[in-house]
Formats: sequence, structure tokens, C-alpha cells
Amino acid sequence: MLRTAFRFLARISTIPFDCPVSQFSSFSLTGGRPAGAASGLQRARAVLGTVACALVLGGALAACSPTFDWRTIMNNDNGYTVDLPAKPGNDQRAVQIDGTPMQMAMQTAEAGDAVFAVGTVMLPNDNEATQRAALEFLRTGLARNVGAPPDAHAVQIPLAAGGQVLGLEMKLTGEAGSQHETRTVYARLVARGRHVYQAAIIASKPLQQEQIDQFFTSFQLY
Repeated sequence: MLRTAFRFLARISTIPFDCPVSQFSSFSLTGGRPAGAASGLQRARAVLGTVACALVLGGALAACSPTFDWRTIMNNDNGYTVDLPAKPGNDQRAVQIDGTPMQMAMQTAEAGDAVFAVGTVMLPNDNEATQRAALEFLRTGLARNVGAPPDAHAVQIPLAAGGQVLGLEMKLTGEAGSQHETRTVYARLVARGRHVYQAAIIASKPLQQEQIDQFFTSFQLY
């Protein structure tokens, strides 16, 4: 479960700052001459060098900031709409739930230090027992990925046409992958008709609550 999403987790790189301190100290902000320099040309060079360095520094800081380019995704095939922070990728795989083969489709988008994903399991029927088995499969699978207890509580999932349907909400923290890196998983699970849905965020660093809310409040079923 969600192994593909884990492979899309943000890779954090450091951006070197190549601006020497001497360029910032070579002129006076109060209008004095550059240290050890008397000509206007030298002063201009010092100022231009400082401005260029400031631009590099500003660009590097901007590159370090997570970018959330939210857009509304309407998945008519699987019956949901959701806001994702980047253009989503699509994946599909076969799963076995209680010995029954089923298909699971996923849409994933990466932003900042997190992967946002919506998975849809296509059920062979809309029996309550089948729905329950799929929900349990997703719930335990999420918990197993981070080595955490599969704790969940009830939550209302909105319908696009109005009203709500009962689902499950989870927040799990643990270690994932061969490197045993800390991950936090936020998830909502819900069954509707012949579909069971999993809306999840997998984060390697704490997320702002507004980003979490944007994703989950926008997740609505048809």
C-alpha cells in the first residue's frame, strides 16, 4: 500500500551560497567609500557585486521554500474531486483483499516535503461486508508502512451534491523504508457504492495546518 507514493517523497537538497562576506562589507550603507578604494568605478563594482549576491541569496531562499500550486482535480471515472498541490501522476495496480483480486487506482502529487495521494479501490460489489474488508485492508496497510498501531476515529466526508458520509480519519507517525526515515501519515478512508477511497498525505517534515485542511476539506465524493 502506497509504496509508489513513498518513492515520490521530496528529496531535500542544500543550495550553496557563494556570496563572500567581503562583498557585503566592502561598502558603507551610510554613503562612505568602499574600504581601501577611492574611485567611483570601484564603488560601483562593489555595489553591483552586492546586489547580485543579494539576488542569488533571495533566489536560493525561495527555492528552499515548499511550493503549493493548488489546483482542483475532478476524477469523474472514480467519483471524487480534490485539490492537489501539483500536477498529479497516475498509477494503477492489482491488490488482493480477503483473497479477492481488485484494482486500485492512485493519483499522487508531490509538494514541499510531502506526497498527497488519493487511492480508489474498485470493489466487485457494493455489499457492506466487501466495503468493510477494503477499509480494513487500507487502514492496516497504512499503519504497517510506518510501523504504527492502526488507530482511527470517525469523521464525516462531504459529498459534492451536499450531505456527508461516515468515514475514518487517521494520523500515524513512525519509520518507513530501508533507511528507517520518520514519516507522518494523515489519512481519511471512506466507502461509497462500489468504491473505497483513501485520501492521504505522507510527510517527512511537519506540514502547516492550512495545507492539511486544504487537501482534506476539498476531498468530496460524487
